[in-house]
Amino acid sequence: MTHPTLLVIAHGSRDPRHAATVHALTERVRAERPGLRVETAFLEFNAPSVPRVLERLAAQGADEVVALPLLLTRAFHAKTDIPSVLREARARLPRLHIRQADVLGPSPLLNATLGRRLREAGVRPGDLPRTGLVLASAGSTDPEAIAVIAEIARELRHTGWCAVRPAFASALLPRTEDVVRELRAEGVERVAVAPYVIAPGRLPDRIAAGAEAAGADVLADVLGPAPELARLLLNRFDEARVPVGASLSA
Repeated sequence: MTHPTLLVIAHGSRDPRHAATVHALTERVRAERPGLRVETAFLEFNAPSVPRVLERLAAQGADEVVALPLLLTRAFHAKTDIPSVLREARARLPRLHIRQADVLGPSPLLNATLGRRLREAGVRPGDLPRTGLVLASAGSTDPEAIAVIAEIARELRHTGWCAVRPAFASALLPRTEDVVRELRAEGVERVAVAPYVIAPGRLPDRIAAGAEAAGADVLADVLGPAPELARLLLNRFDEARVPVGASLSA
């Protein structure tokens, strides 16, 4: 095999919707770039595991793999879990060259995916000046990840929404329902909740429950297998293959 393999590494979940969504996304990536071998692995809960897939690729003669974390921010899994798994694999499979790609966010393509899901949920451009947006992420204790979410909220504020506030499903406050109620108390006419989460599962369900409990007007779907997200995966794959100091056009 002479072409690198793209290995998409998802976290995994006991919720079967999670793996189904991840596989739907990787199928879209394959459709976007015919001829690219795309494999999927999970850190926990689902099969196949990352070591199992890498061992299979090495046995089949693969010589280069780009391991792409299916993560929106650089937090514990991107900084610790995945590098550790890949280090162990490199030691066991010295002939297999493994590169770790960057996480997905932040990216204009993620913002475009959020916009797509909000439009699908019924938000129209004319609604933005009277609508507050709750950017609801899974949550993290990592300061870098928290700062990224805050910066995305600031960027979205400049696209026409009357207000944009972050919320978190775990690890720290505020929760989705708290932010919806705060916006209502400030006189915001309509409130939309956008889960900044790739696939369904326990935390997205918590976001949805909070939106419903607080009476949000709009609840968008998770990012899921959107075409913009598939293109972003391919962008991260291409970037990982470019030597340090070179440009993508080189």
